[in-house]
Amino acid sequence: MAEESILSIRSLQKSFDSLTVLQDISLSVERGNVISVIGPSGSGKSTLLRCATFLETADGGDILYDGQYALRDGVYAPKAELSRFRTRFGLVFQNFQLFPHYSVMKNVTEAPVLHGEDREEVRERGLELLKKMGLEGKENAYPYQLSGGQQQRVAIARALAMRPEILFFDEPTSALDPELTGEVLKVIRQLAEEKMTMVVVTHEMPFARAVSNRVIFMAGGVIVEQGDPLQVFDDPQEERTRQFLRVFER
Repeated sequence: MAEESILSIRSLQKSFDSLTVLQDISLSVERGNVISVIGPSGSGKSTLLRCATFLETADGGDILYDGQYALRDGVYAPKAELSRFRTRFGLVFQNFQLFPHYSVMKNVTEAPVLHGEDREEVRERGLELLKKMGLEGKENAYPYQLSGGQQQRVAIARALAMRPEILFFDEPTSALDPELTGEVLKVIRQLAEEKMTMVVVTHEMPFARAVSNRVIFMAGGVIVEQGDPLQVFDDPQEERTRQFLRVFER
C-alpha cells in the first residue's frame, strides 16, 4: 500500500524582484516520515519552508495538505480555508521566537487557548510536553532565564501543543553552540522515533543521515538531488552534491 502524502508541492515558484529563489520545486512528504533539506546558504531552503507555511507568498505552483489545495496554479485558497490549513502544521524557527514577556507555560499554551480549547486541558498537555522536552519545573520561568537549547525546546513544545500533523524546522540548531545543539537534536530524534512527520532544514549532516527517510539537496533554487540518505551521502549522483558534501568530510 502506498504511503499517504500529508504534503505535496508541485512546480513551486518564488522570486524576490528579479531574483528567482525557488524554481519549479516539487516534493512530497509522507505521513510519519522525516525529510531533511540540505544545501548551501542562499539555496532557497528557508524560503521553501516559508512558502509551505504561507509566511511567504509563492508566485506559482501547487501546495496540497492531505490532498486539499492550499495553493493551486499560483492562486491561494480563501482566507478561512488557509486558517484551517495553518492548524495542520507547526513551525520551529532558528532563533526561537518566543514571547519574552510570557512565561514558558503561556508561550506553550497560548495558541491552543486562543483557538478555543479548554484552558485546563491545554495546561495539562503543556505540562506533559515540557516534561517530554526535559523542562519539568520550568513552566513559570521566562525565556531570558533559559539557555538557548532550553528556549528551542520550549519552541518545539509550543509547536506540538497545537497537535500538528507535520512539523517544520528551519535550521533549529544554527543559533546554538555544539553542546546545546545536541539537546535539541535529541528531542527531534525522539519525535522521529514516535513517527512525527517532519521537514527539517539543517546543516547537521550526521543527524540528517541518521534520522531522515529522505534527504533533499538544494542549490540555486532547485532540487539538485534527493533520495535515501545513505545514497545521497555515500553515493551522490550529482557533482554539485559531491562538492557540497566534501566540505563536511574534513
